[in-house]
Amino acid sequence: MSAEEPAKGTPKDAPQDTPKTPEPSGVDLARVALRAAKEQARARGDAAQQKKQARRGGLRSGARADGRDPLPLGSAINRLITERGWETPAAVGGVMGRWPQIVGDDLAKHCVPQRYDESERVLTVQCDSTAWATNLRLLAPQLVARLNEDLGHGTVRLIKVLGPGGPARRFGPLRAPGSTGPGDTYG
Repeated sequence: MSAEEPAKGTPKDAPQDTPKTPEPSGVDLARVALRAAKEQARARGDAAQQKKQARRGGLRSGARADGRDPLPLGSAINRLITERGWETPAAVGGVMGRWPQIVGDDLAKHCVPQRYDESERVLTVQCDSTAWATNLRLLAPQLVARLNEDLGHGTVRLIKVLGPGGPARRFGPLRAPGSTGPGDTYG
């Protein structure tokens, strides 16, 4: 028989010596049992600690920092905004506060943001004259792009521009028939 031929009764591709995994010895079994006993003791200790705290009237703060310690105001507000999902309205509110820096002082003097509709993603802006309202309507696409750069893509879809509001329409005996009143000059 040559060295290249397999021994009789063994397949040609089967390895000759397959290493067997050793059975755990006494020392290994003892380590496994010790680890299990420590985990059980830790679980019993945690349960006893919780029961003891419940009898004392709940958890008490200790010397180390934990989740029950007071937070700085800014952190507490940021946490509340994140938990409630108010990121977009808060960001848009910040834009309304920084309106002069975003649109420029000239435009900010004559056009003021009024409200933001989150579901429609529409920012409503009130202008003090029809000329400024027309100017803002022409600048709206660039302004939407600038706002979305600042707030995130798609936050503002449209800017709704309102013209100046006139005095309240009054109906009475001094009204000329067929006249729209102050609406003739405003709007």
